[in-house]
Amino acid sequence: MSGGFGNGVVYLRYFAGLMSIRYSKPPVLLHDVIGDLGAVVDLLTSQEPYHPLGGWYSLGADPHARTRPTWFQKDWVHDTFAAEGSELFLWHPTYVDAAKAFYDAAVVEPKSVYVNLMTSMAEAGPAHTDNPRFHGRDRTNTPMWLLRVMLWSGLFDDVEIMQATAIWWMNDVEGGGLLYWPMGPDRPPEQHVGSMANTALFGDNHGMFHQVGPVGPFERGTLRVTPRAELAPARDGTADWTVVDQGEQVVRTPLDSIRVSVLWKADVYRTAAERDARVANALSMHDVAEAFNNDLARRGSSLRLDPAQVDEPSLKDRFADVYPEVEPVGALPSVFDDQAR
Repeated sequence: MSGGFGNGVVYLRYFAGLMSIRYSKPPVLLHDVIGDLGAVVDLLTSQEPYHPLGGWYSLGADPHARTRPTWFQKDWVHDTFAAEGSELFLWHPTYVDAAKAFYDAAVVEPKSVYVNLMTSMAEAGPAHTDNPRFHGRDRTNTPMWLLRVMLWSGLFDDVEIMQATAIWWMNDVEGGGLLYWPMGPDRPPEQHVGSMANTALFGDNHGMFHQVGPVGPFERGTLRVTPRAELAPARDGTADWTVVDQGEQVVRTPLDSIRVSVLWKADVYRTAAERDARVANALSMHDVAEAFNNDLARRGSSLRLDPAQVDEPSLKDRFADVYPEVEPVGALPSVFDDQAR
């Protein structure tokens, strides 16, 4: 089965049993993206402190145990919040133009900007596709596990919100490359590594697997901290940044040695009329349940989705058995492999 979005993006479907996922055309590498790198450093500094990535990749983790890698994250633009200076990324004209060309889209609506700061990870990040959104269904009203099953089921392509993504790198560090699967999950990945500073990979990370490679320095292996850890400037007149965890300084290093990446996302539509029509026909939870239950019946499965029971703990695994996410060929072991997901 195949689907399309405009004339510029063709989506293929990769099958594993009865599961499928759309897949986009290969991304585009942009160079010399930001003219004033000092403004990025100012923005980084103004938004400190940063806290460890958790959520989807460390569900159920002990908040007092050092289980999270030194991978820090923060939203700079999300919903009604926009950090001062974040327009440097949010309204970047190169990104907007790239989105129009990549998706053959007349409407580009920048929605979010967030930053990752990473150091001392001897294992890779997870190989994944980014979390989806659908008209009427997003993380504010639908469990994340169900959103991901909606993506992997292939039942909701026509109401998925297409989200353009740009990943920009501030600097070059030891390791820290990005593996990505432009030819699909059943083909070996390509890698952007070395000479990454001030480049951005632009494409559809909701329809393409990608994975952060191990990040140095590697002398201490993978450092782990509690969710309470904070990454911030040292505030002692140096250019160093520190990771302080429950009063203990775990890391002290120049900002230049920390892998800094900034992710930009925008909703895209072929026309304003298409956007208006999709917004006017938002999915209800009843719509989601009906689509799944019809498909489950067609497959001969006794599993059903009851909107009143979406928080039932066993549903996530039961639906994953029917609509599994695949692991792409050549994926590296993840720093989160030993944690609940």
